[in-house]
Amino acid sequence: MTVLPAPRGPLSQTVIAALRHGPDDGLPDTDATRAADPYGDDLHLALYVLYELHYRGFESVADALEWHPALLAVRQGLEHTFLAALRADAPGGRTAEHALDELLVEPVDHTGSVSHHLARDGELWQVREYVMLRSLYHLKEADPHLWVVPRLRGRAKAAMVAVEYDEFGAGRAERIHARLFADLMGDLGLDARYGRHLDRAPAEALVAVNLMSLFGLHRALRGALIGHFAAVEITSSPASRRLAAAMRRLNAGPAAEHFYAEHVEADAVHEQVVRHDVVAGLLADEPFLDSDIAFGADATTLVEDRLAEHLLTAWHNGRSALHGSQSAA
Repeated sequence: MTVLPAPRGPLSQTVIAALRHGPDDGLPDTDATRAADPYGDDLHLALYVLYELHYRGFESVADALEWHPALLAVRQGLEHTFLAALRADAPGGRTAEHALDELLVEPVDHTGSVSHHLARDGELWQVREYVMLRSLYHLKEADPHLWVVPRLRGRAKAAMVAVEYDEFGAGRAERIHARLFADLMGDLGLDARYGRHLDRAPAEALVAVNLMSLFGLHRALRGALIGHFAAVEITSSPASRRLAAAMRRLNAGPAAEHFYAEHVEADAVHEQVVRHDVVAGLLADEPFLDSDIAFGADATTLVEDRLAEHLLTAWHNGRSALHGSQSAA
């Protein structure tokens, strides 16, 4: 199990203390959660540790706290602040078709693309940082998306399960994508234990993972979760091709290259299945979710662009992008 991280402000400090000692008193109130930076370290670390209770939990934290009413009330307040910011900052009034079609178009300007940077002239220390931060996502890859399965039916459900089956190794434990990512980390000399790099993740990386958990845990956000899933699958194949090239150019190792090479082919197929069967199937059943699917895709682009900007700004200035770092790794 993961150890509880160091707090980054009053919200995360009180939440982590409650998990460690019991949520009897002193938890953040509604005013505190509403006043927090919706994309900041403090809110998102607090939200991350509360979400983690629904995954693997933490050392010395009782399993019973997963559904403790006081902690759920805090989580709801944090989610309200985060979701309100996402709705305000993501484009509105779009259809799912519009939002997803836009993702199929490769931008002419690549200056904001992490995968283009790493493929072209990224350094090994930058690749290692990228992998450390992405480990918070990839070591639980596909897990948040499973929560939507009971909320789908018919064509959408069958197609969603088919894609998830591939993500979980098609019945072979050594082929689970999270296992392949752990192997990649081994090639790079990184600790591949689940949650090991939580303390090094800046807010932007926590936001990207929390977005999946937010959408996955709420039935009312099932359309947004499908939009998120579609956005990931649409953009994964071309980005993975560049990242595989980066691993090859830097001699990162066979497992490092293989993880991304695997996603080039697999996600090209998944993208078609998700668009034509999962999204189309959901819209056939529940057409009123069209704008929710668009919101999920747009919110995904929003948070991924924020993470890319953080990484590239740090690297272009010769600095580490890891939380708490002052210089290059």
